[in-house]
Amino acid sequence: MVIQLKRIYEETEEKEGRRVLVDGVWPRGIAKDKAKVDEWARDVAPSKQLRQWFSHDPEKFDEFKEKYKQELEQNTEQAEALDQLKQTVREQNKQVTLVFAAKEETYNHARVLKEILDRQPKDS
Repeated sequence: MVIQLKRIYEETEEKEGRRVLVDGVWPRGIAKDKAKVDEWARDVAPSKQLRQWFSHDPEKFDEFKEKYKQELEQNTEQAEALDQLKQTVREQNKQVTLVFAAKEETYNHARVLKEILDRQPKDS
């Protein structure tokens, strides 16, 4: 199973497999019927407070990762959404693409989710 990351504003490719939007709010300027996402996992996104605090500041990324992982463990809705995302990944026999809107491609929550999903046992 390959998990990749992609901005929603980039051209969609056939090889992307199942596309899962992992943002809490719908991306600006993208019509829902043209988004080409198979699933919107909005509850897996970081809280508004955490997102605003982080503000894609590279110097805060390590601390953001830890705080976000804590949210995913401690917040019931986020934990359930992460479990559902893990299930989606397990059920796919091809690639899954985590889609996000952030301009910052290196320091964002989708990268944290990919790290978590990449560490999951393939057969659990």
